[in-house]
Amino acid sequence: MAIDNQKVAAVVVTFNRKNLLIECLDALLNQTYKLTSIIIIDNASTDGTYEILKEKGYLDKSVVDYVRLKENIGGAGGFHEGIKRGYEKGYDWLWIMDDDAEPKLDALEKLLNSEPARYKNTIGLTCLKVDKNGSIEKVHRGYYNFKKFKPEPLSDDMYSKEFCKVQYSSFVGLLIKSEAIKYAGLPESGFFIWFDDVEYCIRLSKVGDIFLIRDSVIKHKDNIINEKRLSINDYWKGYYGTRNTIILNLKHGNKFFTIFYSTYKLFRMLFGIFYFNDDHKFIRIIYLLKAYYDGIFYKIGKRIDPIKYKDELKRKGVLND
Repeated sequence: MAIDNQKVAAVVVTFNRKNLLIECLDALLNQTYKLTSIIIIDNASTDGTYEILKEKGYLDKSVVDYVRLKENIGGAGGFHEGIKRGYEKGYDWLWIMDDDAEPKLDALEKLLNSEPARYKNTIGLTCLKVDKNGSIEKVHRGYYNFKKFKPEPLSDDMYSKEFCKVQYSSFVGLLIKSEAIKYAGLPESGFFIWFDDVEYCIRLSKVGDIFLIRDSVIKHKDNIINEKRLSINDYWKGYYGTRNTIILNLKHGNKFFTIFYSTYKLFRMLFGIFYFNDDHKFIRIIYLLKAYYDGIFYKIGKRIDPIKYKDELKRKGVLND
C-alpha cells in the first residue's frame, strides 16, 4: 500500500501551451493516488490559457489552485513560485512538472508505494521519464560531473533495477518532500531557464537521498533541442545554459577550477563558431561572451528577454522562420 494520509500537491508551470496543459491536468486529476491540490503557475500566457481553463471548468474544481503571474519569469521563476506556494500551504510532498508532461495514471501511487518512500533519509522520488515514443530520456536523471561541467546520465544497467539513487532529476516528475525545503531552500528563480533543476537537486541531495522509481512513468512531450548546435532563433537559450552552468559550478564545485575550465570552454566554443561555419557569427560571439561574463560575476536574472532578443533579430533581418 502507498503511504497513507499524505497531502500531495502537483506544481505545474505553464506558458502558452494550453492544449498540452489540459492533457497534463486530465492526467493529474485522474491519478489513482488523489492529489490534494494542483498548483498551476501561469507565466503570463498570451494564448488564452486562462480562458480555456475557465471555459472547460477546471478553475471551478476545488483541487485546482491557479496563479497567473504578471510577467514571464521563466521556468525557474515559475517553479520557485510554485514550490514556495506549496511549501507555505503545508503539503507533505510537492510533485513538480512542466505543462507538456503527462504522468501515467498510477505514477504518483507508484512513487509513494515504493520502498524508498519509507526510508528515513529519502527527500525526493522521481519518475522514469520517457519521450513521446516511449523511449527513456536518460540524460534527465543521473549525477552531475563537476570536472566536465555536465550532467552524467545513469548507465543502462541501472534501469534494470526497481529503484536507484540519483543526484539530480529534471523538474518533470520529481516528487519532493516538503520537509527538505526547510534546509535546501527554493529553486534559484534567477536562472530563468535551464539548469535550475540540476542546481536545486544538488542542494536537495545534500539534505537527503533522491531515488528514481522505475515503474512510475511520466511522458514528456517536448521537442528535443540540440544544445550544442542551437539555431540563431534559439541562441538566447544557449546564453542561459552557459551562464547557469558556470554559476552552478561556482556555487557547488571548486571555484578556481571552474574559472579555469569555463575559460577553456569559452575558447573552444569560440573556435567552434568559426570552425563549424555557424551563421551570424558576430551575434553568437556577443551572446557567448556575455554568458561567460555574467556567469563568472554571478549576474543572475532575466538578462536576456526572449521577446526582445527575437525583435532584435527581426530588425537585423536575421530571424529564421
